Amino acid sequence: MVIIRESDINTQYKEALEQKFDLVNMNYSTFIDNYLDFRDIANNLHDGIYISNGEGNTIFVNDAYVNSTGISRNEVIGRNVKDIISGGNIYKGAVTMEVIKNRKEINSIGKILKNNKDVLVTGNPIFDESGNIKLVVINNRDLTDLKELENKIVKLKERGKKSIEEIKFLRRKQVSCKNTVFTDEKMQFIMRLVQTVAPTDTTVLITGESGTGKEIIADEIYHYSNRKDKPFIKVNCSAIPPELVESELFGYEGGAFTDAKKDGKMGLFELAKCGTILLDEIGDMPLNMQSKLLRVLQEKEFMRVGGKKVIKIDFRVIASTNKDLKKEVNEKRFREDLFYRLNVVPINIPPLRERKGDIENLISEFLNIYNKKYNKKVQLTTGSLKMLQNYKWPGNVRELENFIERVVVISQKNIIEENDIALLLGIEKHDLNLGTLQDNLNIKQAVLELEKNIITKAIKKYGSTRKAAEHIGINQSTIVKKCKRLGINLSQI
Repeated sequence: MVIIRESDINTQYKEALEQKFDLVNMNYSTFIDNYLDFRDIANNLHDGIYISNGEGNTIFVNDAYVNSTGISRNEVIGRNVKDIISGGNIYKGAVTMEVIKNRKEINSIGKILKNNKDVLVTGNPIFDESGNIKLVVINNRDLTDLKELENKIVKLKERGKKSIEEIKFLRRKQVSCKNTVFTDEKMQFIMRLVQTVAPTDTTVLITGESGTGKEIIADEIYHYSNRKDKPFIKVNCSAIPPELVESELFGYEGGAFTDAKKDGKMGLFELAKCGTILLDEIGDMPLNMQSKLLRVLQEKEFMRVGGKKVIKIDFRVIASTNKDLKKEVNEKRFREDLFYRLNVVPINIPPLRERKGDIENLISEFLNIYNKKYNKKVQLTTGSLKMLQNYKWPGNVRELENFIERVVVISQKNIIEENDIALLLGIEKHDLNLGTLQDNLNIKQAVLELEKNIITKAIKKYGSTRKAAEHIGINQSTIVKKCKRLGINLSQI
């Protein structure tokens, strides 16, 4: 191809005009072909190109125009746009004459009559040095393509919105929807501590027996933190096979080991980027992984298994365990330096047996939840509630919740009495009563408890306060007063 400067083109164009090239008969097109690969360029464009001279005479259409419209070159080349439009059988909505008239860019929606196809038409004038229009270049874009592109964009946006909503939903699922119920003084202190440390990025170590609610406390910290809108990744360290801990936490590169995914895999720490990671049951972390974890916590960087690139990330750590980590350190099962790295703010949750004041409120909360869930109206008598308060609950809050759900599910009546509780717990009722006496060591309370049991049993057996009073050996008015004083609900007996 001959390379020529724009000034040379202008000179040659002037010469062509002086020689009176007949543009209608394509001599101008011949001139262009001599100096530029114009046809090759135009015929490789996706959009249809339609060129006319300053009088509206058609001098060129590219291959895309012919292919997309079904209009052959013979039907338009050499013809004036006015004549084509007046024929009414090739296309409608041409803008060439408007461009010539208005001497500016014109946009319109046209229609190709041969294939009934809508096109976006854009016409631009090209001026000579005297300011006269020498060419009009029309760009035709098939609206079918635009509509398809628009539909793809809409679908991508919808998919993106759906993905965002799914992420939000999964993130909400990560956080417990249960209310934190507490009245005990120890729990009040813990919740004040949670409110204090949550907005910071400090590391928190939550300890306590299984079922005390460690995960719920972790959820509370996350919920009130500055990272609450970022990822919250929960890792159960005891549930990951020892040989997979490293690849699960830090990810791996493709081909790092047998059965590794071709493209590799992102680790849980990467998923927690800018968010929070909960290392649950940290006491079960394999000893050989503890040193690697320590480095990650200190440096906030790691490498994937089989990788060479250092990945730096920002995250907050919350750890929890039901083990005594100090004991584990002394017995060489847990690294001392890792323990101190995690134990920046320790939160120890007392077992339920040490905070019996919370039991009644927890029972009320769980009854409300499972009555709604199973469409029931189950309630406990005062006596049955006392029995549950005296039970030791070795499984703590989790055991209590599961028990209340079981009560609601299998109950065939709305009022749950002491015998029902004893049966469901698999114990003798008097065992719990003895537990009350031994715990309280208060003879007055013990007498009141015994009196309450006798009166309740008598009323239940004989069906009325009058008959019960006769059996016990007191008058009816006395037994009614005692019922009020002892909190016996006659309507529930």
